[in-house]
Amino acid sequence: MARRDSRGVPWVLWIPAGAALALVVLPVVGLLVRTDYTRLPELLTSPASLNALRLSLVTAVLSTLACVVLGVPLAVVLARSAGRGVRLLRAVVLLPLVLPPVVGGLALLFLLGRNGFLGYVLDVATGVRIPFTTAAVVVAQTFVAMPFLVVSLEGALRAGGDAYEQVAATLGARPWTVFRRVTLPLLLPALGSGAVLSFARALGEFGATITFAGSLEGVTRTLPLEVYNQAEADVDSAVALALLLVVVAVLVIAVARPRAFDAGGGAR
Repeated sequence: MARRDSRGVPWVLWIPAGAALALVVLPVVGLLVRTDYTRLPELLTSPASLNALRLSLVTAVLSTLACVVLGVPLAVVLARSAGRGVRLLRAVVLLPLVLPPVVGGLALLFLLGRNGFLGYVLDVATGVRIPFTTAAVVVAQTFVAMPFLVVSLEGALRAGGDAYEQVAATLGARPWTVFRRVTLPLLLPALGSGAVLSFARALGEFGATITFAGSLEGVTRTLPLEVYNQAEADVDSAVALALLLVVVAVLVIAVARPRAFDAGGGAR
């Protein structure tokens, strides 16, 4: 019988757990060691870095708003509907989670590009061209980030059940009233966490953005793209910007972490 420690965890599990922890932590340690702290303020406040940071924050906020506006109704539909069609719809919605971002960027380009069937219509009818614009960054970020919000909300809806909604319906409340007065308030905690995760995913998006929006300074070059650009020209700058992204990611994790796992050692 395997010996167990005071917390009830078999000691043998600490070996692969330590290896897994090292795999996550050591690369970050390497980044910290490589950082030129004497030049850090200068590198982070250069015009290119500030432009990339500003663009990243603006587009991430806009894409998060788009995720909320589009993702909340979609999550409710998936959670409160049944049938084979819903399963297929769920699989399609989760597709960006498993697709390489570059593939997603190509798909968006072939949809909304000048030669794409929807992009051609937009160009001819309105003169609007989305690819390689700031709007393209928002579209690409929304494409890859929205599934995180949908998964969070759908899981919360299914875990909570629909008892309160059924009671409201039996009392004569219309579907829209039930959604606005019952479903939405119940979703607020999960909505907060899902929105933060979507924001983080949008902020770190690279592949779909560079494929669909390109890398134009001040227009489409977000912080991850600036890191990639600086990696070939100024390694110290790339490392400083990468460290900034790590700090933002840690802050996001701290905000989005479920409160149930704070103090007390786990969910009760």
